[in-house]
Amino acid sequence: MQGARLTIDFAGEIFEVSAEANFTVGRTGDLALDDNDYLHRNFLEFAHRDGLWWMHNVGSRLPATLTGGSGLMRSTVAPGAGVPIVFSPSVVTFSAGATTYELELTTDTDIFESTPHVVDPARGKTTIAPTTFTLSQLQAILALAEPMLKHTGSGAWEIPTSADAARRLGWTQTKFNRKLDNVCDKLTRAGVRGLRGSERDLAVNRRMVLVEYAVSTLLITPDDLPMLAVGEGQGEDRIVR
Repeated sequence: MQGARLTIDFAGEIFEVSAEANFTVGRTGDLALDDNDYLHRNFLEFAHRDGLWWMHNVGSRLPATLTGGSGLMRSTVAPGAGVPIVFSPSVVTFSAGATTYELELTTDTDIFESTPHVVDPARGKTTIAPTTFTLSQLQAILALAEPMLKHTGSGAWEIPTSADAARRLGWTQTKFNRKLDNVCDKLTRAGVRGLRGSERDLAVNRRMVLVEYAVSTLLITPDDLPMLAVGEGQGEDRIVR
């Protein structure tokens, strides 16, 4: 499509890509990232085809994640795979060694728009699900999900440890673990899997499963982040959701 453009923003450095050209990202690409031996020389390729911008992973071992639709749509792009960019803006994240990179993509050919879906509560049978959470329970979830809610495209590598989350809230480790256990028990009873397992796998995996579930189902949203500032003794056991 003549005139279709893709804008790539990497840490404030802006690249305008025309539909007539392909654009590569890597150690030696059109967007040359820092000298990171874990990163492919050519890793991602952006091209315009059939009226759409596409992102192809032309590397051999590293995956990339494309997130759009206000964080509600996420695709993992494995080596050799490609996906169309149907939301604008979208965010690409990937890690190479100890470094995580983020690119923001903006196009003038976005196909889909993220809009709220309103469900009529009078239709059909009631779904079995947890219906109430206390303020402190939501605070525990928010402390773990804060990086993902603040930065679209953030992944499991940014989920804080339980100790860091407890410090974020000004709680003791024991209190945080108790609240986290309460949340996981409630969701497990509602049919959410992966929040209970072996002692070896539980600590890391349940934080990841909990955060991904809470964000993807809109149990929490960025609008809830001010709850983190509510201190102890300020109605933390009241039902808020």
